[in-house]
Amino acid sequence: MRAFADLVAIGRVVKPQGRKGELLVEPLSDRPDRFPSLRRAFVPAPGGGAREVAVTACWPHKGRWVLKLEGSDSIDAAEPYRGVELRIGEEELETLPAGSYYHHQLRGLRVEDPKGRVLGAVADVLDTGGSAPVLVVRGAAGETLIPLAEAFVRAVDLAGGRLLVRAAEAVEC
Repeated sequence: MRAFADLVAIGRVVKPQGRKGELLVEPLSDRPDRFPSLRRAFVPAPGGGAREVAVTACWPHKGRWVLKLEGSDSIDAAEPYRGVELRIGEEELETLPAGSYYHHQLRGLRVEDPKGRVLGAVADVLDTGGSAPVLVVRGAAGETLIPLAEAFVRAVDLAGGRLLVRAAEAVEC
């Protein structure tokens, strides 16, 4: 059985939509075009596991998506999905070009300066609308915001679980 925590969130159910068990979904993906071709997703199962659900129909609705899941045929059947994240396996994600990363890949990375001092770990990645996402790094000195841009980040080592920044003084806020 797959662990729900190991899957990648692509949407959150806002509420039941319509009378036939459809669900209104807020996309959490930077690829909302994935929804029309979505045939399955995972929802939480007891004990931290993941339960597969079949997607039988999908259509856009006011910047969101309406999904029809197999077996959800009434408002009452759809109601338990309210607020639930829909997730997919990492193997279903597109391969990104070199130097690009999915947010979930960056969370938890150890952040180090050029001298190997640990500044903390990436707690979150914020899309601020600027030219680069911002890493929220939490460590012993508190919270630091670091733009995910060449001027601040020297290297991202996913295999090694670390991210190297140019200099600690260059990133303190």
